[in-house]
Amino acid sequence: MSSYLKIASESMATKTTKLSERISKLPPYLFAGIEKTVEEKRKQGVEIISFGIGDPDLPAPAEIRERLAVEARDQENHNYSSSKGELEFREAVVGFMDRRFGVSINSSQVCACLGSKEAIANIARAFVNPGDNVICPNPGYPVYAQGATILCDGIPRFIPLLEKNNFLPDLDELENLIDARTRIVYLNYPNNPTSAIASRKFMERLADIFERKNAILAYDNAYSEFTYGDYVAPSILEFTGNAIEFHSLSKTFCMTGDRIGFAVGRKEYVGGLVKVKSQIDSGNPVYTQKAGAFALGLYKGREKPECVKQILREYELRRKVLAAGLKKIGLKVFGSNATFYVWARVPEGSGGDIKFAERCLERGVVATPGSGFGSAGKGYVRFALTQPMKRIIKALGHIERVL
Repeated sequence: MSSYLKIASESMATKTTKLSERISKLPPYLFAGIEKTVEEKRKQGVEIISFGIGDPDLPAPAEIRERLAVEARDQENHNYSSSKGELEFREAVVGFMDRRFGVSINSSQVCACLGSKEAIANIARAFVNPGDNVICPNPGYPVYAQGATILCDGIPRFIPLLEKNNFLPDLDELENLIDARTRIVYLNYPNNPTSAIASRKFMERLADIFERKNAILAYDNAYSEFTYGDYVAPSILEFTGNAIEFHSLSKTFCMTGDRIGFAVGRKEYVGGLVKVKSQIDSGNPVYTQKAGAFALGLYKGREKPECVKQILREYELRRKVLAAGLKKIGLKVFGSNATFYVWARVPEGSGGDIKFAERCLERGVVATPGSGFGSAGKGYVRFALTQPMKRIIKALGHIERVL
């Protein structure tokens, strides 16, 4: 080792590198911990059947994969995009919002996103100051309170989603929580993790609150297309323009790895998001945006295109089989005609959701403990329907032995 490298090495050995205070405030990210444990089990030779992270196992529709390949082969699609996204993609979003929801917007109210997750976090960078309050659902997607609020030095305040209220927030309680320090309120229906849905009457009352309150409604609508039967999920923008809504092509078209989604809504809110993104990214790959524009163009109206219907038929069948099996075993399963999650209460005497999940993992089955989504999730578990039918049936046998 050269003398210079030796001196540098010795110098570094005496230094300590501390994380920022805001990073230190973060609890461990739920799914990162699950992934680490699963990896350890696999190294031990345990066959893993994972209902953990919501990553579709079905392939993207063939016509979308072909369009991705075509666009990726075009050299012109390999230059930088813009932070707000290609006009072609944003115009496709404008058309989708009109045909699907009857919402009239223009391209300046759209921002292409790297999926919806980064936009959900980055909207807080645009509007939350240190010490501001951000209202988050409990249980809820961890990014609301952690990746958004805490990383902006905001203060998360929680609105409970309780079983007795069908996992909807009490809107009177929500309105009372919104004070002069409240900057953003996050909500998500169809809901992750509970799979609950919100009626149009609920949405009307929710919209009325934000017509009167000076706070930003950040509405996570990633599961708007993941519905079954006659249920059609609405957009909050059907009821108020005083909101920003987040969509993702990840679940609808099984395109999680392609990282394509969008934020849409009030121009000032979208503009704030674009300002943040202009400082930290250079936009989505152009070819994924063009494939995304093609996918959104498959919607000719409110009805889902056939390729999406095929995906949903498979997940609906899986839901029926898993829900029936869990009920037979002794879990209380909450019915839903949306999302690809099954939310269930663990039986009395099973040791609670964390112990139940640990015991399932010993048998090679990954289920997400509800406590990982917040204190109000205690006693529940979430199953993502991301396994083929044979493995679902096999997992039910393992879970039955756990109990």
